[in-house]
Amino acid sequence: MAWRLGIDIGGTFTDVALVNDVDGTIGIAKTPTTPSDFGKAVLSGLHSALDRYGVQPDEVSLLSHATTVVTNSILEENGARTALISTRGFRDVLELRRSARSDLYDMFQDSPRVLVPRHRRLEITERLDATGTVIVPLAEPEIPGLIKQLKDLDVEAVAISLLFSFLNDRHERRLGDALREALPDVAIFLSSEVLPEVREFERTSTTAVCAYVAPILGSYLKRLETATDSLGLPELHVMGSTGGVFDVREALRMPVNSVESGPAAGVIAAQLVGAQLGESNLISFDMGGTTAKASLIRDGQIEVTADYEVGGTGSQNRWVTGSGHPIRVPVIDLAEVSAGGGSIAWIDPAGSLRVGPHSAGAEPGPVCYGQGGDQPTVTDANLVLGYLDAHSLLDGDLPIDYQRAEHALQKKIGDPMNMTALQAAAAVRDIVNNGMAEALRIVSIERGHDPREFSLVAFGGAGPVHAAALADELDIPRIIVPPIPGGFSALGLVMTDVRRDYARTLYRQLEDLAASDIEAVWSELQAQGEEMLTSTGISPDHWRFRRSADLRYSRQAYELNVTAAAGEFTDKTKAKLAESFHSRHEQTYGHKNLTEPVHLVTLRLTAVGELGRLEIADIICSDGASEKSRRPVWFAQTGTTNCSVHNRSSLAAGVSLDGPVIVESLDSTLVVPPGWTARNDYKGFITLERSNRE
Repeated sequence: MAWRLGIDIGGTFTDVALVNDVDGTIGIAKTPTTPSDFGKAVLSGLHSALDRYGVQPDEVSLLSHATTVVTNSILEENGARTALISTRGFRDVLELRRSARSDLYDMFQDSPRVLVPRHRRLEITERLDATGTVIVPLAEPEIPGLIKQLKDLDVEAVAISLLFSFLNDRHERRLGDALREALPDVAIFLSSEVLPEVREFERTSTTAVCAYVAPILGSYLKRLETATDSLGLPELHVMGSTGGVFDVREALRMPVNSVESGPAAGVIAAQLVGAQLGESNLISFDMGGTTAKASLIRDGQIEVTADYEVGGTGSQNRWVTGSGHPIRVPVIDLAEVSAGGGSIAWIDPAGSLRVGPHSAGAEPGPVCYGQGGDQPTVTDANLVLGYLDAHSLLDGDLPIDYQRAEHALQKKIGDPMNMTALQAAAAVRDIVNNGMAEALRIVSIERGHDPREFSLVAFGGAGPVHAAALADELDIPRIIVPPIPGGFSALGLVMTDVRRDYARTLYRQLEDLAASDIEAVWSELQAQGEEMLTSTGISPDHWRFRRSADLRYSRQAYELNVTAAAGEFTDKTKAKLAESFHSRHEQTYGHKNLTEPVHLVTLRLTAVGELGRLEIADIICSDGASEKSRRPVWFAQTGTTNCSVHNRSSLAAGVSLDGPVIVESLDSTLVVPPGWTARNDYKGFITLERSNRE
């Protein structure tokens, strides 16, 4: 019997999910996250999961991990001592940035602190033109002086980004070879290896981020790899931001690919659950302890963007806002808001109630956890409203203090606003729901999609608590709550494939390029993908490749990514590519221009090694005696009402529950408000539909 294990570090809990390769049986273990050393929670969760389900290490076929190390390193500004080498005259490109801003009228918006201070930004004499032709040869005599400067600066990593190196990497490679030979213990990253694409600032920023986080990510993964090896577990894999896993070596070669790996895993799991249930149009909604994330799956395909800022504050609207560090790598298109179970409710100087962006996190956590927190959170509000029980979280292993939560809400929110604790909790819930509904609007309505044509997949520890309220707000007709929703992202880690994305700029008008020239570039990228997949040991029968292109109208500044037809690229498929771009432009922006030339910017290729599809199941063997208690619960429609509470593990297959009703499990709580009906299938999926639709 073979098992797959996935480890997801969240803001409050670290989840370990198990799936049986043979019959899809699933399990979950949760342990509090340890921010001071994430590895402690990971190992604790692994031991707990293996012991609870009686799994031997040699029965584990896949071990995958979603890490927050890259993002946290940038947010906390504790990355490596990094140097940047650029073409002479261009040392300040990171500081000059672009004009992108989340609010053009905010005169007080500041860009983030530059990862590489000016005294560690060095230059070398060389110059290429816009075609990649050498104008000024690389000044070889300057290299020894650069090496001495780097030694004197005691750097741990170096980013090299020379002008137009994506067209001709000769100078970058020569300089990189010299530095790697002279500084064997220093991580060296070349922009022509990291991001061989047009746009100098984004290419430089992406390379600098790689260098800045690489030593910390390397140290963490190597420690974790040593620990898992000592347990007899298989090779460690890391989830990428596009939803595929890769080995540790690949993760260290391109550290930025590990950004948003946890949220990506949740979207992948939602996509695969949709395929299992025959649902092709989905909105995934993941609400954890710190943030809530939404993403759209259309016709079974996940939306991906290449424009992302790590460490930004305005990411809920568009990724490029000017408040973070751009990394131009494919990332699942998410809208993220600072709204989680641990989000703190507070009153601003004007006397208005606010929720977030600050979170109580895992330490000290919500007030009701009794670990020293004194600021009321969303979890405290849900407890006071009756949605959460003091004895059901983590099967009773996490003690909950109702009186402490009620007192904090009364003192911090109720008294200043002349409210009762219950009214304050309801207000907190309304505000956080409004913020999360905005995230759902962004990935649906603002992308040109009607949410009424989609089902909502709700997961995360707090997702099922708020799902129905959000569905009411956007008139979403159907909600899917999968088994173990609190560990659902960890499930995504073991339900995906090995994946790596490649790109190369080919900057010309599409009509001026021969189809054979485009085919030649894609063939080179595919050869790189085949080399990577060969190293995994996956049979070529399970390889697949997806080609796409970044296109725009000639007078536009930014591109849309369009999938190309499989097979050899010909004049016929080139015309089809342009046609697809026009359609995508109209769908995204509401118009198209058939007279405007289409400009090709970048060719992309995704290489996938299939690990074998799984169907997850929490097989129902209950007689249906699921009701365990009743308690007063507040609903906007009815006020406080006496509500039945059911144990999810005891629900019979096919049972229907009319709201208001609460369904509790070890890892999450499902709230079914009045006007909704919940149905449980034999594999443990609960679907909610309105019972009073006109």
